[in-house]
Amino acid sequence: MDTLFQSSAFCNLRAPYNEPMTRKGTPDTVQLAVIQMHMTDQLEDNLTRAEEHVRAAAAAGAQVILLPELFENLYFCQAEREEYFELAHPLDDHPFIPRFQDLARELGVVLPVSYFEASGQAYYNSLVCIDADGEVLGNYRKTHIPDGPGYEEKYYFNPGDTGFRVWDTRFGRVGVGICWDQWYPETARAMMLLGADFLLYPTAIGSEPAEVESPNSYQMWQRAMQGHAVSNAVYVGSCNRTGREVVEGSEQTYYGHSFVADYTGAIVAELGEEEEGFLLHTLDLAESRRFRAGMGFFRDRRPELYTPLMTTDGHTRRG
Repeated sequence: MDTLFQSSAFCNLRAPYNEPMTRKGTPDTVQLAVIQMHMTDQLEDNLTRAEEHVRAAAAAGAQVILLPELFENLYFCQAEREEYFELAHPLDDHPFIPRFQDLARELGVVLPVSYFEASGQAYYNSLVCIDADGEVLGNYRKTHIPDGPGYEEKYYFNPGDTGFRVWDTRFGRVGVGICWDQWYPETARAMMLLGADFLLYPTAIGSEPAEVESPNSYQMWQRAMQGHAVSNAVYVGSCNRTGREVVEGSEQTYYGHSFVADYTGAIVAELGEEEEGFLLHTLDLAESRRFRAGMGFFRDRRPELYTPLMTTDGHTRRG
């Protein structure tokens, strides 16, 4: 399988997720690119940089291209400020999603695009999947919302209400979780049961404030997703931002290390902490399907015994 890294020289919704969809036909291979980039507090600067990276990845042969979480601005969730709600926009008449629809259509690529969504009185950390013809296939609202020093997302975001989403694109059935979702094996398994051919996770993660005891470890972050790759016998790709960001006196350095893991969990492509650009890797979906069937993980499941997973305390099922 081929891997390419290129650094940057410049600096109508479809059926709900739980309804069956007609497959377009899964290709035997897919060229996946994950983009790692820094962000500023200027929307147009970030959009232009993102577009340049997408164009470079497409020129190298990418068919599915993943951008980082909330790439439109600095990671504002470092602090709690009312004015940052002004960054949110409704999906209808969004200020930049149509730009990426046009880009996807022009280049013939699939683009999962993260954005800050306003919907009535609610706010979500959301993502639309844009197919290679520019059509928005659907909207996913982040399910798991973190809350801690430097990652104050519960102040800004309602818990997602879409359920997990998988989209039937020109280049396979794509399952996408958002950042904190990547720590939960239930997210990966749900998307696989919905028929995902590969899993993607756009991310914004890096150093922790001094008062937090959690390690500043990209290895732990990677291993969680490598575990999803192993237990589901599936390719996993994740992209992160890079660089130092200061928001309202809070400072974080995002540790990069965007990567692709194969269906055995091995990291087959990875960027460093400060590298900016894209990784391009060939996903052998035909081989991963054969390997997954042979492992028997989905054959040997016992969902009738998984009732504790439907509770918060292991005993009491609500609703």
